[in-house]
Amino acid sequence: MLTRGTTTARIAVLAACILATALVLAVIPGHRGWFDAGVYYGAVHHWADTGRLYDYVRPGTGYGFTYPPFAAVCMLPMRLLGWHPAVAVGVALSAAATALLLYWTVDPIARRRGWCRWYAFGLAACLCGLTNPVRDTFSFGQVNLLLVALVFVDRELTNRQFTDRRWQLLAGVGTGLAAAIKLTPALFIVHLLLTGRWRAAATATGTALGATGVGFLVAPEVSRRFWTATLWDTDRVGDFANMSNQSLQGLIARLGPQLPGRVLWVAAALAVVAVWVHRLRRAAAARDSLAAYSLTGIACCLVSPITWVHHLVWMLPALVVLADAALGRPRRRGGWLALCWLLQLLLSSGMVWLWRPDGRDLGTLLGGSAYTLITLGLLLAVPIRPRPDEPGTPQEPGQSAEPATAALPATAAGPARSPEPLGKHPAPVG
Repeated sequence: MLTRGTTTARIAVLAACILATALVLAVIPGHRGWFDAGVYYGAVHHWADTGRLYDYVRPGTGYGFTYPPFAAVCMLPMRLLGWHPAVAVGVALSAAATALLLYWTVDPIARRRGWCRWYAFGLAACLCGLTNPVRDTFSFGQVNLLLVALVFVDRELTNRQFTDRRWQLLAGVGTGLAAAIKLTPALFIVHLLLTGRWRAAATATGTALGATGVGFLVAPEVSRRFWTATLWDTDRVGDFANMSNQSLQGLIARLGPQLPGRVLWVAAALAVVAVWVHRLRRAAAARDSLAAYSLTGIACCLVSPITWVHHLVWMLPALVVLADAALGRPRRRGGWLALCWLLQLLLSSGMVWLWRPDGRDLGTLLGGSAYTLITLGLLLAVPIRPRPDEPGTPQEPGQSAEPATAALPATAAGPARSPEPLGKHPAPVG
């Protein structure tokens, strides 16, 4: 049972962490001024006024709207809001998505280990907010965290509280919507197929096609143009060698224009896909669904031709898995926790901006592509552990399921105690 002094100490520590985090976020360089939100806002207004969506270019820049038409349909309510209210709504939605992701990944381990749940959640939120991908997602006004939350809704639908068949029938809807808004999450539909979740894969595919059909219904000519021309115009997206592009393609582009970049990228992407399929099957066999979803998010970042730094929020679940495994190691725990802290430091540093995209030296390879190398390392090293108490990855409606376990950043640990009752509780646009 907690004493009043323990609770007071935790409140004081958490308040200090929140204050320190807020100060760092206020003074750290790299505030983006909601640049991408400005593109969304201008594009939907231009579309409503002229009927043309992909002709819009934000004044003073070369950047326009690059998402499928269904994404623009989802953003149409921005026309009803002024600029500042639109930004406020976007920030609030991303904050809600972040809170859900932390609850789904951090809270289970806090319960399993008997930690103070609100304390663990608060410390993990501070660490999450400091990472470069999360900072950029908020500062650009991006939609990445919303897409991660949509995909993870499907994972949560297999938990025990959703054993009602009507809820399980919805598994796949979130993934389908995410894929229709932005194409990269479509790899999670392949994830569902490879792990034997046929019904969820069919639902995700049907949802993605239906949402795309909505785009055709609302704007047939705009949709035709996107799928036949705009989608294939890579010049609209940005320079592959840009330091913000932390994909395999970006790393290869920074190595030198004399290299056969497209051939190397295809070969590297195929190698990543092969490793991903192998490790995904292992995670599915071990019933480690958080590791499975983490691996797919990592693969999305690596194989996409463009992976801006803010896209790397897909890495966050993998960091949680790694920290959870480090905390569970009786031997060499100190070394593993030091590795977790190092990754936290590197991903919070923004170090990739210290190099130029035309540098052809070891510094550019290691420093300018540091996030790419970290992502590759996570693909190879994300721990996979047998979890018989998790819902099986091949879970289908009508089968029983147990609550999922997840992971907690290493710094969120509090003194061990008895578990509480469960009832308590500018870069390019892309």
